[in-house]
Amino acid sequence: MASTGVTKRSRARRAGENAYGFLLLAKNVAMALVALLILVAGVWSSWGDAKPSTLTKGLERGTVTVSDCGDEWCTGSFTPAREGGTSRGRVRIDETVTNGTGDRVPVALKPGTDHAVRTGAAGMLHAWVPFGGSLLLTSLIVAGGLGLRRTGWAMGLLGAALLGASFATLTL
Repeated sequence: MASTGVTKRSRARRAGENAYGFLLLAKNVAMALVALLILVAGVWSSWGDAKPSTLTKGLERGTVTVSDCGDEWCTGSFTPAREGGTSRGRVRIDETVTNGTGDRVPVALKPGTDHAVRTGAAGMLHAWVPFGGSLLLTSLIVAGGLGLRRTGWAMGLLGAALLGASFATLTL
């Protein structure tokens, strides 16, 4: 009788192979959850400024003339875009979205606060900077940890493009 060359593996070996497969699956699930957590945190962090900068319907819009800048915030007077709006003598705006004292910046006011958020392309791109950073960080996890190199490259390039576009529009 001829032998087919197939040998039965032992139970210990089959159990070891199953355990190794389970560990690989657990590693991939853990990496995917960490990547998802970082992306969600980036969106969550960005949404606070992105919502009033993008969805301005119902918000008071106007212009801030920057009069004083500190380490993180600039202050200035707010002039409403529409007649009947309320002028404010002092509102604050993030220092990174201005070019310093004397700059006039189109803004929308967050409801119930003295915090102004830059509108337009520069404001929208600046609001999504934390998401761009999370895309860059997650691209390393996706490419290295999960082995999805093309997806990781795409995420990294999108994050870098978002950060670069934000920098370019704010410096113009």
